[in-house]
Amino acid sequence: MSARVARARWAWGSWGRRAASSLREPPPDAVDVAELLRDSTVPDEGAQEAVARRPPSRCSVLLFPGQGSQAVGMGGGLLRFPRVRQLYEAAHRVLGYDLLELCLRGPQEDLDRTVHCQPAVFVASLAAVEKLHHLQPAVIENCVAAAGFSVGEFAALVFAGAMEFSEVPGLYAVKVRAEAMQEASDAVPSGMLSVLGQRQSNFSFACLEAQEHCKSLGIENPVCQVSNYLFPDCRVISGHLEALQFLRRNSAKYHFRRTKMLPVSGAFHTCLMEPAVEPLRKVLGTINIKKPLVAVHSNVSGHKYTHPQYIRKLLGQQVVSPVRWEQTMHSIYERKKGMEFPSTFEVGPGQQLGSILKCCNRQAWKAYSHVGVMEDVMDPDH
Repeated sequence: MSARVARARWAWGSWGRRAASSLREPPPDAVDVAELLRDSTVPDEGAQEAVARRPPSRCSVLLFPGQGSQAVGMGGGLLRFPRVRQLYEAAHRVLGYDLLELCLRGPQEDLDRTVHCQPAVFVASLAAVEKLHHLQPAVIENCVAAAGFSVGEFAALVFAGAMEFSEVPGLYAVKVRAEAMQEASDAVPSGMLSVLGQRQSNFSFACLEAQEHCKSLGIENPVCQVSNYLFPDCRVISGHLEALQFLRRNSAKYHFRRTKMLPVSGAFHTCLMEPAVEPLRKVLGTINIKKPLVAVHSNVSGHKYTHPQYIRKLLGQQVVSPVRWEQTMHSIYERKKGMEFPSTFEVGPGQQLGSILKCCNRQAWKAYSHVGVMEDVMDPDH
């Protein structure tokens, strides 16, 4: 399907001067006041068919990063591009604090907090799309698929026109999600552990033994499970901190080559995030979700969404379900031998998704570029 999606309807509303940080429902008087990309158009069938006939090498895929990619200084390389400052001004109104100031100057420990970094990555990624649209508009015109990691899935859906950026839909949903996940994280000492294993690594067995260790310490209903499928032999395991510490101490026993704690504050994509589900579902129920203009792939299933009702349902499930990113990469890039691959652009902070793509599909990675948020020019890193 054709994209023209950087032109896809990112609109925001004016909420006046009210502080939005404590709100749990969109204010009734919120209204759309501007379109971020004023030349937005919905492609007609002829345009869609034209893109479908283009060879893969002329098509593009956009990947949106998630929490953990944040870094102080992000956004600084985007401010010279049209309408980027408006994005951050809208975020200021919704969040009740100066997101751009936090991104540019930190401190890092504040930026790393879930309640801050999810909106920060979301806005920076969409601002990076504006940069890409300015520098290489053909990439946007020829986009055929998008995917986002965790909170990045919201950015992918906004990009694809399934929901608007406006203060009520996309940005407000991310705000509620971040606040609810922060509260769930604060309730239980928990975290996420990146694990690079080997063929003989048994992640499920390791998690079971870590749970038994927690029980021996008196922890009731301990949680330790795979929360992210990244690439072959690489997983993220999330749960109680005691369980993750146990796995690090016994990494040789489970044939783990490398372990690393992630800079997040909780066990995301596990049942420990269950308290965050209902607030997110509630706000999703207020949003008009449309069919994406390009294929957007779900974290929960790895497959592209087929109907707006599934977007609403699976976004609610996403916070307690594993991110099946490896499966998503296979779904997007699977093709017959000898077929060309589309160009892939990671839009937002960090280049972790590019590194994962390299491990999942080296041939697809050869057409990868990063649209950075720190520098003033696009980074053609391969």
